[in-house]
Formats: sequence, structure tokens, C-alpha cells
Amino acid sequence: MAWKILDDMDLAGKIVLTRVDINVPVEDGRVTDATRIERIVPTVRDILAKGGTPVLLAHFGRPKGKVVPEMSLRHVLPALEDALGMPVTFVETPDRAGLEALPQGSVVLLENTRFNPMETENDPKLARFLASLGDVYCNDAFSAAHRAHASTEGVAHLLPSCAGRLMEAELTALEKALGHPERPVLAVVGGAKVSTKLDLLGNLTGKVDMLVIGGGMANTFLAAQGIDVAASLCEHDLGDTAREILAKAEDTGCEVILPTDVVVAKEFAAHAGNSTVPVTEVPEGTMILDAGPDSVARVREAIDRAKTLIWNGPLGAFEIEPFDAATNAAAEHAAQRSAAGDLVSVAGGGDTVSALNRAGAAERFSYISTAGGAFLEWMEGKTLPGVAALERD
Repeated sequence: MAWKILDDMDLAGKIVLTRVDINVPVEDGRVTDATRIERIVPTVRDILAKGGTPVLLAHFGRPKGKVVPEMSLRHVLPALEDALGMPVTFVETPDRAGLEALPQGSVVLLENTRFNPMETENDPKLARFLASLGDVYCNDAFSAAHRAHASTEGVAHLLPSCAGRLMEAELTALEKALGHPERPVLAVVGGAKVSTKLDLLGNLTGKVDMLVIGGGMANTFLAAQGIDVAASLCEHDLGDTAREILAKAEDTGCEVILPTDVVVAKEFAAHAGNSTVPVTEVPEGTMILDAGPDSVARVREAIDRAKTLIWNGPLGAFEIEPFDAATNAAAEHAAQRSAAGDLVSVAGGGDTVSALNRAGAAERFSYISTAGGAFLEWMEGKTLPGVAALERD
């Protein structure tokens, strides 16, 4: 690996500054989804097992460098203690002496890093102060690794540094998917707009063997080929860009799979009257809301050929029935092949996780990333500052 992990570090008797992502939803002072908190538990427990004192650094919301009581990490403290099964010491204004005075086996949570305006500016002064608090730096927040902040990038250069268990799992999964994948590699990219995924598509066409384009963005590619998509969501001004992506795919030998039949309706509503038509026969005044059965069959066939799958975005309007059918069917097929050990499947992005959970397929994928923007930037081929800072000399 290009980065050190917890197994490479001597933590006995040391204070371990541990950057985590516990930016979780809170309503009426209670955490409503503790998934991100639960995912950091292995790292915290391993640091304790190795004799270290984990001091957690985290952000919560976007206070923009000001103290906002509603964004205090005190709100997540009960959920953190529940997940760890032990008390956690909350510290607003830390100092080295205070941390050293804590009993062996303590876990510490510092106040929201973004209450300090120097955090998002990656100010060297704050990085030096954070470094003075600890002996080792551990980054377990891949989801914040695309931000060059004092607690994600600056401090990593000032202390012996490593990746935590969640960061290690993310990087290992992504390396399997794009770094050194088993071929053929299939990417499924969906969602509403091409404009939000131009960098992603441009990078993938040079790295994967097959590319499925679905969701609303497929309409832009169909229109770019002269197909009338009627009242469907479509970025007609990106026709030239779509054609350039298709040309690049042809040059690199990447097979692009677009819908051949679609499910159309006159209104975007649950159980709206709908019909399935070839893409060349979309009736006037209707919207394409899902891929049709022939298109799904082609996606399933591509999944059968693939050894590695990268999935980002749904194939249709998955939020409402029956326009979730294509996403559900393709996801279920990928999940079955993954569970059988025939496919390495890595998926990420907000809508992606929701869609795969709705399809009942997420648990059988090889890896589901909750990292959002960082996952996308990695897929786009961009350098993530928080990861680069961990790389071995």
C-alpha cells in the first residue's frame, strides 16, 4: 500500500489524533442515523487495544468558523457512547497536559473543528497546534479527504500518520475497483444530469471496458444522437460534450451501453399511467422515467461479463414506483453475482446508496462507500489531499 495503516504504528502510551466523520443527522437533539458513528468503532477499539488514547477530531455541519451551539458535537456524544459502549470525554478547549492526565483507556471527543476559521483555511498555525496535542495522526475520514483542511491534511505532515480502518477499507475497495482491477471492468453511471458528472465520465471512458449510462443523463446522450426524447429531462446544450465522450469511449475501446427501450409517462408521479416504447418512439408530451426490460437485459448481460463493477447513480426515477424497476433489477443481479464471489462490486454516492438500499441489494455488494463527494472525486481521477498526505515517503 502507498499509505501506512494502524498495524504499522506503535501506539502504546501515545495520544492518537484521529480524524473521523461523525457528521450525522440530528433532530430535536437526537441522532436519527448513527451509521457514520458505527463505522468508526473498529478504529477506536483498535487504538485502545494497542494502548493508545484516541482523541477524535470531527466537524459537524457548516458553522463557517463561528461557534454555533446547534452544531456542537455535544449533540452526537450520547450516540457515540452508545456505539462504543463506554463513556467519552468531551473537551472544548484541549491542551496537551489535560490529555496526558486522562486515565489509560480513555476516549476523547474534541469540539467541532469548524468552529475555528483556521480549519477550512488549512492554516499552519492550527495544524501545528493540533500536532502539539498528539503523538500520532490517524485519518479515518475518507469522506472528508477531498478537503485540504488543517485536521485532514495540514496536521498529517507534522506527525507520524496512518489510515484508520474505515479509510483503509475505502482505499482498498477503490484500488480494487479502479487502481488494479480484475477485468473486464463495468461502470454503471446514472443520475439526473450529465453536467454534474462530466469529469467522472471522462475519466471512466479511459479506465473501464464497459460503461452503462442511465437515468436522466442517458436522455442527453440519446438526444445527442438525434433521438427525440420529447418532454424528458435533457441537457440539450451538452450535445457536443456527449458526442465527445462517446468518441473518446470509441477511441479507448470502451463499450457504451445506452437504453434501447424506455418507460414513459405524462406525469412524474407514483403509479402514473405509463408505457414501454423503443427509444426512437417516445410519444410527444411524455417523459422517460426508467429504462425498459430490453435495456435491463443488456445491463444484466454486461454484469455477467464483468469481473469488477463500479456503480454510481440510479437507472431511472427510483424514488417512485414503478420507475424503480430497472435499478432494482440490475442491482439485484449485481448483488447475486457479488454474493456468489463472481464479481467485485463497489458503489457510492448519496442517491446510489439510497437506491441500492431500496432494492435490498446493498448488503451483498462487495463495498458500499458513504463518502459522497470524496468517492466521486476519486472516481474522477482527482488527487484527494487527505489521502495524498498519508502516502509513505
